[in-house]
Amino acid sequence: MTSEYEARTYIFSQDVIIAQLELLFTYAERFYQRQFITRKVSNHQIISRMEELLNDYFKGDELQIKGMPSVHYFADALHLSPNYLSRLLKTLTGQSTKDLIISKVVDIAKEKLSTTDLTINEIAYDLGFDHPQSFSKMFKSKANLSPVSFRRSFN
Repeated sequence: MTSEYEARTYIFSQDVIIAQLELLFTYAERFYQRQFITRKVSNHQIISRMEELLNDYFKGDELQIKGMPSVHYFADALHLSPNYLSRLLKTLTGQSTKDLIISKVVDIAKEKLSTTDLTINEIAYDLGFDHPQSFSKMFKSKANLSPVSFRRSFN
């Protein structure tokens, strides 16, 4: 391209250079877009796998054995660092890993409160809380109702 530019002997030298630059930019744009397509698929797989792990953890016996899951647990299972996982989920879903875990706990608690006769203490222990007060405080902060008030709204 440099020799073409410096020669200045050909009328169409500038046109050739512009065409080569346009081709270069087209390839660069194509490469750039391909990066996002690959990353989008990969990120979707991470979110799907995270949801699957969350559901499995709360359906299985791990909750009673290990208690509340940590961000580290899911990061290790996904082979990611805890910070990267939280940043990625925050970017893609608007919620950090911890927020997703708490949302899942609140959803399960709401289901148990509305469909079972278990006491609030039993539900708290079933969900991996060591102290029912911690469960009630967390539930109230996320659902804007205490567990007792939430249950009453269904009766």
